[in-house]
Amino acid sequence: MKVLVTGGLGFIGSHTVVELQNEGFEVVIIDNLSNSSEAVLDGIVAITGKKPHFEKMDLRDKNAVQDFFSKYKDVVGIIHFAASKAVGESVENPLLYYENNISTLVYILQELQQKSEANFIFSSSCTVYGEADQMPITEDAPIKPAVSPYGNTKQIGEEIINEVCKVSNINAILLRYFNPMGAHPSAEIGELPIGVPQNLIPFITQTGIGLRKELSVFGDDYPTPDGTCIRDYIYVVDLAKAHVVALQRLLHKKNIDKVEVFNLGTGTGSSVLEVINTFEKVSGQKLPYKIVGRREGDIISAYANTDKANKVLGWKAQSTLEQALASAWKWEQKIRK
Repeated sequence: MKVLVTGGLGFIGSHTVVELQNEGFEVVIIDNLSNSSEAVLDGIVAITGKKPHFEKMDLRDKNAVQDFFSKYKDVVGIIHFAASKAVGESVENPLLYYENNISTLVYILQELQQKSEANFIFSSSCTVYGEADQMPITEDAPIKPAVSPYGNTKQIGEEIINEVCKVSNINAILLRYFNPMGAHPSAEIGELPIGVPQNLIPFITQTGIGLRKELSVFGDDYPTPDGTCIRDYIYVVDLAKAHVVALQRLLHKKNIDKVEVFNLGTGTGSSVLEVINTFEKVSGQKLPYKIVGRREGDIISAYANTDKANKVLGWKAQSTLEQALASAWKWEQKIRK
């Protein structure tokens, strides 16, 4: 069975390609390499022994999207990762985020709604909940006004999918991730941000290896036990496996609704300082950091209630924060050699 993975050379995308190939799927990747590298293909081959099809293209090119679906008529499922994903950057450059995250989704759905049947997995985010009223966050938590253009693109994306699925043969699963991190245990693929990392974990590992002078902790005056923000850090391989489970659910027609929503996290919140301390423990490195002012777009706390994913989807996160951080550190050491 042939599956399209957009953004398949990115961080979560590449790990999902590995898990799909391990389950026997034939994978086609679309990526414009704006935040990834073609060398990731070598890592995927090293792990799985199989090379996915790769189409270098920008999904903002509507004609290219039409040509792709004319060429690959036998795609049975689409996992859509391709999007810009940094909260801070989205505040500074909102139009880039609206063009890249919304128009690309629309162009893909326009092609899918012409099919007699289509299965669509959407890479969504816990940012749709905004500053949630209660922890842990369930799928029924109200969708709050977004605190960043990035979060808004995920909310709008979900709304578009819901509306299109009502009037088409598309079935969809929206996966709302919490904070993905880590690297494949083989250290053949991992998180490799271009330029200065926007996410905490690669900034930690780059500081640990000496690439960055020190880590900035954005605020220590939040109403949390140690004053720093709390997030639910989920190991990327666990996250990747959830996409395969979700796709199989649609392919086997086990979905109850046309559009289903699942939170993907561990169910445990960790503060920034807890993550730093855990990294120091697993790496044996002292991490230089300084407290700086709060960052616009950051919320206080977000961690998942994962009961629905555990019971309905039949998926559960397996790895601990220590294991995930150890994998990220192993990857960082390998790529700096």
